[in-house]
Amino acid sequence: MREDMTRADLRTRKEDVTLQTASTRYVDGDGIRFAYRRVGPENGIPLVLLQHFSGNIDAWDPAVVNGLANERPVIVFDNAGVGRSTGQTPDNVEAMARDAITFITSLGLTQVDLLGFSLGGCVAQQIASVQSGLVRKLILVGTAPRGGEQHLMAVLQAAFSDAGAPDPRLPLFFTSSVNSKSAGLAFLKRTKERIEDRDIESGPAVTGPQARALISWCAALDPEHISLRSISHPTLVVGGGADAMLPANNAYTMFKAMMNAQLVLYPDSGHGAIFQYPEIFVSNALSFLKV
Repeated sequence: MREDMTRADLRTRKEDVTLQTASTRYVDGDGIRFAYRRVGPENGIPLVLLQHFSGNIDAWDPAVVNGLANERPVIVFDNAGVGRSTGQTPDNVEAMARDAITFITSLGLTQVDLLGFSLGGCVAQQIASVQSGLVRKLILVGTAPRGGEQHLMAVLQAAFSDAGAPDPRLPLFFTSSVNSKSAGLAFLKRTKERIEDRDIESGPAVTGPQARALISWCAALDPEHISLRSISHPTLVVGGGADAMLPANNAYTMFKAMMNAQLVLYPDSGHGAIFQYPEIFVSNALSFLKV
């Protein structure tokens, strides 16, 4: 295992404090070179963020990442085949979880908190199931359990067919209300604040396998919720009340089945609820993560 760092990586935290300014680092594990950024204090249990379908490091909302990093070390990364990470994007959640575990352990970390958004939430569940001791607490956002309800392809088709949307993430992540649209435009602006060393956008080599992984995860029926019931970690389940991609009944199902879960649903919000209410979400998340 080897971590490559440039001179820029040796800057102090004061200079390298935000998602927009943090240098992109790399660590090798199991033949994959993972790209990542780390922000926040040096000490403490790191919060590792697992990204949504098609997303890369720069698709995260700086308001969320930087807000969490005010109190916690936060690590955002590209899993295998995504962005600047090498390797091939798997077409199943189990392999994605194995790659994520490789990344975490390659950094020399023995315990982390996980925040998984959408597809990343499925990966987080799998990690907690197969590598329980590595995880302290879970935050599952806009995601689904194994066998959960999803409308990925229909919602994606509608979003990319919306000629009036400046970015497909606007109809994907937000509702049609004035307030939600306004929050969505503000989110899109924040994601473009980083100018230099931006991550590489995802193409079919990423989106194809990821779509198959999410659809297969939701197609694998688990009526007794055995997978969910196996997760004993303290868990915060978060969703948007009007999520069209992975509906909010998934969040309620997880809350009911998991032995140690809390549930938060945000009003008038879609798949990107935490980006519509970044300050409230950060406050909720930090309160939950405190020991």
